[in-house]
This record gives sequence, C-alpha cells and structure tokens, in this order.
Amino acid sequence: MGAQPSMQELIEERRRLSFVGRGAERAAFLRNFDVPVRDPGRRFLFHVHGNAGVGKTFLVRELEQLAREAGALTAYVDESTGSVPEAMETVCAGFARQGRRLKELERLLERYRERRHEADSLTREAAPGEPSAAGTALARAGLVGLGMVPGVGPFAGAVDPGQLAGAADRMRAGLSAHFRSRDDVRLVMSPEEVLTPVLLEELARAAGRFPRQVLFFDTYERTGLFLDAWLHATMALERHGVMPGNVVVVTAGRSPLDLDRWGGCSDSVAEMPLLPFTEQEAREVLAGRGVVAEPVVEEILRLTGRLPVLVSTLAETRPADPDDVGDPSATAVDSFLKWEHDPVHRSVALGCAFPRRLDADVFRAAAERPEEEADALYDWLRGLPFVTERGGGIQYHDVVRAPMLRSQRLRSPRGWTGRHTRLAETFGRWRREAETGENEDELWTWDGWREMRLAESYHLLCAAPRTALPVVLRDVVYACDAGEVPARQWARALAEAGRDAEAETPARWGSDLWHALEDGGQAAALELLLNRAGFGPEVEAVARSVRGSVLRHDGAYGQATAEYDRALALDPGLVRAYRGRAMTRAESGDYAGGIADLDRALALAPDDGRALSVRGEYHRALGDYDAALADLDRGIALDPSRDFAWASRGATRLSRGELHEALVDLGRAVELKPEYGWALARRARVWRALGEEDRQMADLDRAVALQPDWAWGACERGDALRVAGRHAEALAEYDRAVALDPDYASAYASRAVSRSELGHHAEALADLDRALALRPGYAWALSRRTVIQARAAEAE
Repeated sequence: MGAQPSMQELIEERRRLSFVGRGAERAAFLRNFDVPVRDPGRRFLFHVHGNAGVGKTFLVRELEQLAREAGALTAYVDESTGSVPEAMETVCAGFARQGRRLKELERLLERYRERRHEADSLTREAAPGEPSAAGTALARAGLVGLGMVPGVGPFAGAVDPGQLAGAADRMRAGLSAHFRSRDDVRLVMSPEEVLTPVLLEELARAAGRFPRQVLFFDTYERTGLFLDAWLHATMALERHGVMPGNVVVVTAGRSPLDLDRWGGCSDSVAEMPLLPFTEQEAREVLAGRGVVAEPVVEEILRLTGRLPVLVSTLAETRPADPDDVGDPSATAVDSFLKWEHDPVHRSVALGCAFPRRLDADVFRAAAERPEEEADALYDWLRGLPFVTERGGGIQYHDVVRAPMLRSQRLRSPRGWTGRHTRLAETFGRWRREAETGENEDELWTWDGWREMRLAESYHLLCAAPRTALPVVLRDVVYACDAGEVPARQWARALAEAGRDAEAETPARWGSDLWHALEDGGQAAALELLLNRAGFGPEVEAVARSVRGSVLRHDGAYGQATAEYDRALALDPGLVRAYRGRAMTRAESGDYAGGIADLDRALALAPDDGRALSVRGEYHRALGDYDAALADLDRGIALDPSRDFAWASRGATRLSRGELHEALVDLGRAVELKPEYGWALARRARVWRALGEEDRQMADLDRAVALQPDWAWGACERGDALRVAGRHAEALAEYDRAVALDPDYASAYASRAVSRSELGHHAEALADLDRALALRPGYAWALSRRTVIQARAAEAE
C-alpha cells in the first residue's frame, strides 16, 4: 500500500484540476526545455506580469508543477523573503525537499547568519580590537555585493559619499580584527559576492542529476527591489561567476522588466503579459465546475471582469439557480458568500479576511469557532481558490480580500471595529507572553516578537486609526533602530491599514515612509517622523537618539553628535543618548569626551556593566590605567561574559607591568572567544616580557592566521621577528603591514630598522622619513634615524 498523500498535495491536485487557460504560456514554457542551450531560440528568463487578480501566482505554481513533471529541480521564492541571502536559503530549502542538498551553500549561509549577528552586536559596544560601529549599515545592505555606489539609492542624501566610503573602510578593517579570516569579513560586508559563486557552483554540480533547473521568483513587485540587480548581475554580467546554461529563471510581478537593466538581454527573455481570461477560458472554468446556466454564467462574467482569481472563486461555489446571481451591483465576493449556504463556512470566510496572514493559531482567533472544529475548517479554507500558501502560512488574494473587508466595514462598522480590536488584543496577549523573562532592550531584534507587534499594530490601526496612529509612529522609530527591513515592514503595515480602513492619514504615512526609506534609508525616515509626527519631548528624544545611532553606523559622526545633543536637550536623563554620543566621540578619537558621556550614563544607570567596561577601555586608551582598572574590575564583576572586558583589563595590567595578572585576563578573553586576535597579540607581548619567545610567536602566528588582513597584527609579528634577529622574515611582515595600511607610521619605522640591519640603509632612511612625515615628532623614529645615518656614513 502506497504512502498517503499529504494535505498540501491533495489541495495542489485539486487546484491543478481546476486550472484552465494560459495554454500558450504553458506550452511556450515547456517547449523551451527542448531547445538546446546554444540555440538562439532558447529563453533563460520568463517574466510573467499583469495586474492583480490576473492569475500570476496560479500560473507560476502551474509552471513549477509542469517543470517538476518534466524532471526539473525547482525552487519558489516569494515576498516572505527579505534579502538576497534569505532568497538563497529558500532555494536551498526547495531543492532539499526534492532530494538535492546544496550542502556547501547551506553551510556558508549558516556561517553568514552567525557572522552577521556578531557584526550587528559589535555596533552596540566598543571593544579593544573590535570594529568601529561605523559602516555596519553598509554590511547589512551588502552594497559592495550589489555594485552600489555610496550616495546612490537607499543611502542617497543620508551621508556624504566620502564619509560612507570611509565608514566602509573602517568597518572592513575593524572586522578584520574580529573575524578569523578575510572571507568572514567579505561575507559580512558583501554577502552576495561570497554566497553567489557558491550558489552557481552548487547549481552546476546539481546539473549531473538534474539537467533541468528552474528558479521561480513570485511577487516580483516586492522582491525585485532587492533581487533584480543581483539577478541581472548573476545571469547577464558574470559578476559572480558563470550561471549554468541549463538553469531557467521565472519572475512574476505587476510590471514589465526594467528595460534600462534588462534591455541588453531581450533575446534571452520571454515576456508573458497576462490579461484577464478570454470569455471562452472563463466559460471553461465555470463549466468544469458544473456552472452552465447561461444567466448565471453571464452575471459571473460581468461581475468578475473575467479575472481568473474571481472566476475560479465563484466557480468553486457551483451556483446553478439564476436566482442565486443576486443584485447586479453586488461584488463578486458578495455573490460568492451568497452562494455559500453553510453559515459556518460563510462566517469563517468573512472572519479570516481580517488578518493579513494566517497560520493555524491566527485562524482560531479570527474564525471564532470552537477548537474542535478549527482544524477541519482551516483545511477547508486552505483549499479555496483565492487562498495561497505564503511563508509557512496562508493569505487571501488581495483582489478577494479587499472587497471582502470593505463589504464588512460598510455593513457593520461596529462589527468591523470589534473584530479588529479582538485580534489586536490576541496578538498583544501573545506578545506579552513572549516578553516574559526576556531582555526588554533585545525585543526589537527578535523577528518573532516583531511579527506579533506588527500584527497588533495593524489591527489597532484598522479599529481606531486616530488613537493608534501616534503609538504606531512611535513604534516606527524602534523599527528603524532594528534595521531597514523592520522599518519597511512598519511602513507597509501603515499603508495597508490605511487602505483597508479607508483612513487617509495612516495610508499617507505609510506611503511617505516607504519613499523616504527608498531615498535615504532609516535616517531619512526618522527625519520625516521628526518633522511631521508631532512627537512629545520624550519620544522625540528617543527618535533623535536612534537617528544619531543610524548616522553613527554610517560614519556621519558630526551629524550623529548633533542628533544626540538635541536628544539630551529634550531628555537629559536618556541613557542611550549618552552611550551613543560616547561611542561617536570615541570613534572620532575623542576618548575624553566619550568618558565624560559615560560618566553621565553611569550616574543614571550605575550597574551597567557594559558601559563600565567600555569606559575602562577609553581610560586605558588615554593611559589612565588606575581608572581603567577600577572600571574594568567592576564591569567584569557585573558581567563576566564580555570577552572584550577581560582583554582590556589584561592590556591594562600589561601596561602596569602586572604580567602574570595580565596573562590570566588575556587567557580568559581567549577562552571566551578563541579567535580573538587582538587578545592573542596582546598576550604575545606578555610572553615577550616574560622571555617566552616560543609562546610569543605561537600566539602571533595564530593571531595573524586568524586575521590575515590585520595590519597591526602583521606589524606585531614583524616586531617579534626583528627582536629575535630574524630580519628578513620581519621585513616580509612589515611589507604586508604597510600594504594593508599605507599610513602606518610605526610599521615604516620598524621596517627601517630591519632594512638597516640587512644593509639597506638608504631604503631604511626613506622609511624613517615616511614615518616622520606621518607622525612628526615621533621620538623613536628620530632616534633610529640618527643611528642609521651614522651606520650609512660608516658604510660609505
């Protein structure tokens, strides 16, 4: 006896049985498989486009099934993905379900998630040897991988292009001091550059078993915002390697392809513009469901405008009596509900239109039915023609959901408000339950919590737009703080709530915020909020502090400081503003200013272990070792899990000559983070002071191997080799250090000594001149120049 089919398989079978029409599109797609890849008639990209309701998703799903029946390996990506790496994760999952694991890509994607989390964490704290916060926004956006230029696109107008480029350089250098390899730095800074070649290699390897492969990208009007440039670069430009010729890509959205981008590939693209069903196709759908009474057929054709989703929906109800047609002015959805005689089904269909998306839990709350009925009703709902699978749940087609919502709002305004209020309360209860035991400061970084908060906000806006709008606009501030993707989610929710409730103000806010994010990122969205939202002093202070953080991450230190100043003028007790301004000042080289701000922050929150450790590091950087040690001791006592605090205290104790204590602290830092290159290099200095040259070199070898692009580490290793008399080897390390950082004065001075020891006095003096030009008054370089000048004179 064969395996029982799954519910999803049965629903898909039924949908396919009802699929009619689009014969030309299906035939063209299938014929393409038989066209040799070198044949000029071969098409590598099919683009399905048309207005809402014309059946784009139905056709894409049908093409996917046809491709699988033809032996192709397929993957389906929709708007549930929010970035290029997430799209690749979806491809991996789709292939895995068909028996083909993209193991190397899966491994690298997992590494990307881990490294991105580490990089994001580094923006929240300053640490010895860690990257500056500046430039992290570039890492999140993957601008290098997308080939974007600072000052263009999402960051246009937000910061100066020179500042942005400098921020990227600082971020790259800082991450080199944190991660174990240059590949990890590239993975965070330019994920597409690292991940895409691996994807292409995996597709090429899969071609042996699956010579036909098709990648589907649905709802391209949304996903194309971040996928289109990458997809074009991957398919047409060989920027990331070679796309195997057996791969076919299908995109589906509301608009034709961008000719400015894709015009040069027109011979390889098949446009599939979709129009409503022809009358004959619509009649076939109805006849297939037994709807043949001519008055009924004519009324359905008129009401639906032959839109496939509506024709299919009404066909599913199989109306046979002309009396069922209803008022000619009624909408197709009203007619559908009229023909649904089961009052429970009718009630469920109406109630489940209210949430934007449903899973089994949301369904139970929206359907308002006894729990014992819920599973069967959910399965019934999933099988309806206008319900589609989306991101692990389901959602109504917009063409059906919008009039269904409108009819209920107009029929019963109080019922409308009551349903949205109850759903808001449900999501609010789930959100509060999820918050139990969690760190409040971390909630906005948690995807699951944000989803519940976003759904709660949408339903509050629909129930009472005026009351909810100030609260939701305040939440947009925190969404901007969490990243560009959450900010876009809140802008979209505002727009959709305004549309669904026919509330002009939320709809306008959603549209304006969306365009601000497109033009200038979170900084521009926050500026819009600050100019128009009418926040009170407390909320405005938070918004300015968040904007300061965004600008700091982008390297715009002057603008960031100005925002923190305004925030503190509004709310002198805002701890996050003091902390943010402290980091901005320190990253600009003003450690004393950073300490002054942390003094104020700690006066307000004296048990903030992180702030204490950061202030201790700033004291260490200024040479005030007693103050540094006092702060670091207390910071570690409050939070002993921070590796950077142990490393900073170890370096402080080294500077005080407390070698054995320094060794213990630096050892603890390395235990907490074995790839901590800065701590290894500092521990190497302790070993040198203790006369343990072998251990010194072992730590330096390990540090440089972990971070090959780290100029300071290379110079440290060069110094160790020079002191050991291994000048030729030292010279190679100094060469690498100045190649990585051409303005590294001490590397030039140290190289001068090794060059002189090898008899190259002229080159040594040139290095010392360069060191002194970079750092006038550099005492050690001046003393070395006197010695080397004397040697050069003796050698003549």
